[in-house]
Amino acid sequence: MSSVQHIPSHVAIIMDGNGRWAQQRHMPRKLGHYQGAARVRGLIAHCAQVGVKSVTLFAFSTENWHRPSDEVDALMLLFIDYLDKELPLMLAEQVRFRVLGSLARFSPAVRERIEFAQTQSQHNTGLMLNVAANYGGRWDIVHAVQQWHVAHPTAYVGALTEEDLSHYLSTAGQPELDLLIRTGGESRISNFLLWQAAYAELYFTDTLWPDFDEAELQKAFVWFAARDRRFGGVTVSAP
Repeated sequence: MSSVQHIPSHVAIIMDGNGRWAQQRHMPRKLGHYQGAARVRGLIAHCAQVGVKSVTLFAFSTENWHRPSDEVDALMLLFIDYLDKELPLMLAEQVRFRVLGSLARFSPAVRERIEFAQTQSQHNTGLMLNVAANYGGRWDIVHAVQQWHVAHPTAYVGALTEEDLSHYLSTAGQPELDLLIRTGGESRISNFLLWQAAYAELYFTDTLWPDFDEAELQKAFVWFAARDRRFGGVTVSAP
């Protein structure tokens, strides 16, 4: 069990560096994605063990459709393969699975796997695993406003509050985002969980995603535990 006293309730990860990891080893980029997918199981288990409630993984952004078609096709096949292999374990470990993002652009085969996994795991009582796929933070906010308007067609938009809108975001009902991790050496959040990351701690590491193991995750948790989270306020020292 972890010795860290302050564990984030909700952790989000931008899993960057799969392609570079493969290229450094003179391998096709898609093999880096498969190696990265294999990393997820151990990290989810570690999060569950130390008490994390929700994990959100950035698997495929709305911008990723612009990648070469063979790489996109490989990612879609990987998604299907991952769900087929991991769903039995998720059910056994009481993990709840959800996809954040629009499913409209996915093939029927991908949508079928997603919907089946969500339905089968919806009553599980353990860690919530969100996979952001065909997701963008700006889309999430716009979609939330649209959904609010559908639910309140005669309401005055000027009366809309942050709390009202939060109920229509993709992460509604889950803990506030505490820690956002990005692997692979970049220092940006790339249109990921823009609303949710407003007061999250941002942790950037040069480690490429396929090399980001439980020890690396624990480093992030230790770093998080040392943060002074003021949420816009100040720390007042005792006189």
